Amino acid sequence: MHRRILAPSALAASLLLAIPASAAAGAPGKSSGEMTPGAPGIGDAYYPASGNGGYDVSHYDLRLKYQPATDLLEGTATILATTRQGLSRFNLDFGLPVGEVRVNGRKAAFTRSGDQELEITPVSPLEKGRAVSVVVRYAGKPSELKIDGWTAWHRTPDGGVAAQEPASAVWWFPSNDHPLDKATFDVSVSVPDGTQAISNGVLRSRSSRLGWTRFNWRSDKPQATYLATLAVGKFDITTDTTAKGLPVLNAYSKDLGGNAGAARASVERTAEVAEWLEGVFGPYPFNALGGYVPNVPSGYALETQTRPFYSPRQFANGANVSVVVHELAHQWYGDSVSVKGWKDIWVNEGFARYSQWLWSEKEGEGTAQELADHVYALHPADDAFWTVKPGDPGPDKQFDIAVYDRGALALQALRNRIGDEDFFAVLKGWPAAHADGNASVGDFVEYAEKVSGERLAELFDTWLYRPSKPAASAAATAGSAQAPRLGPGARPAEPRSYRKIAATDTVHDHGRAGGHGR
Repeated sequence: MHRRILAPSALAASLLLAIPASAAAGAPGKSSGEMTPGAPGIGDAYYPASGNGGYDVSHYDLRLKYQPATDLLEGTATILATTRQGLSRFNLDFGLPVGEVRVNGRKAAFTRSGDQELEITPVSPLEKGRAVSVVVRYAGKPSELKIDGWTAWHRTPDGGVAAQEPASAVWWFPSNDHPLDKATFDVSVSVPDGTQAISNGVLRSRSSRLGWTRFNWRSDKPQATYLATLAVGKFDITTDTTAKGLPVLNAYSKDLGGNAGAARASVERTAEVAEWLEGVFGPYPFNALGGYVPNVPSGYALETQTRPFYSPRQFANGANVSVVVHELAHQWYGDSVSVKGWKDIWVNEGFARYSQWLWSEKEGEGTAQELADHVYALHPADDAFWTVKPGDPGPDKQFDIAVYDRGALALQALRNRIGDEDFFAVLKGWPAAHADGNASVGDFVEYAEKVSGERLAELFDTWLYRPSKPAASAAATAGSAQAPRLGPGARPAEPRSYRKIAATDTVHDHGRAGGHGR
């Protein structure tokens, strides 16, 4: 089908301007002769302290030793970066005690400011465009680190786990902690014999010496820092390869109790779900596949790259493949294509939720249309659900259920407006167009307009930005007009899949009462 190329609509154009172009480089550029401190934040509207300015990281090499009995983590982080301005000083985001910092092999002065800023002053200023190596030696107990009374580190009966959103790196390695600065990772972890260390990517090697076992993991595609994960404990591990030869590794804490069977029955379908998602979103973007379920008391799940994290409570009521669908969908929408700023969270969560609706459609348990009808009717006009704007929800509502469900309604409205052929072309083309990079809501609006040849500003404004329930005429665009036709108080029949999908609502509950005020 011929697709007309349109200039971005006014909405798309305005959204494309929401993140300054300089933010993608970490900070406004400086002339090579001007030496100034790098900014202590990357410019995120929701989390001003996140990330840093003045440089771009290409690789993290983390060499760690962790003692589960005491929660002591010792580490040497080697960070490879390129300066984006002349730097007299620069910051890393990190909270544990630091013993030494070296920049290009020479000892550098360092100090702390705020809860997470490690300020580093090299012996000589760094010119713009220079390759830089930074080595940070540190040791501390992650569970004792609190920022605004909150921690991203889970203590377990036999170890510890780093998995949180929008931040977890601060608790276990120094970094430029924002999705705008993605990098490759080597994570090498030494733990007592009989204990395993799980991280992202492929396990390259394992060796034992003097009572300690070292696990060496590699992620060879750009990865946001919050998507890096570490889990130390005693796990039952299953391994396999997909039909295309991709390594699959799943891990389950040995003490999951009654949730163990349901967790395995869900996560062991990872390869099957990924194969199906390839048909929707295109080729799987990474070098490994899997998931892990540690014995933590939390209720959420997280799309940690190549190896999603699942809390046991996700399986408290039995197997639920829907949560696996959600987290694996993020490998395309959220991991390979990451947000430009945290205000763009819909580009992650609306699509992961909609993938659950598509899985329901595929399994014959309710079409995406039927789920859209049900969700639309479920929330009356005075429900606070409609006051949340998925396209810019604010930091306090970033993980509100409306970002997920109202966000999915927006996609159903788009599907009905442009038709299945163009809609699925958008879903598959978008991850390829922005692979390994970052994109905004405005970028998506522009892309959907380009593929469909239609102007879509009003549709996206209605479903993503207006703080009110769309009228019946607008709802009809999403196929949700049944509610008015059924009469006052009547609702469409509940699809069979709805309760399983709703049971995963805690997938977004990252402890936001204290966790998102960084």
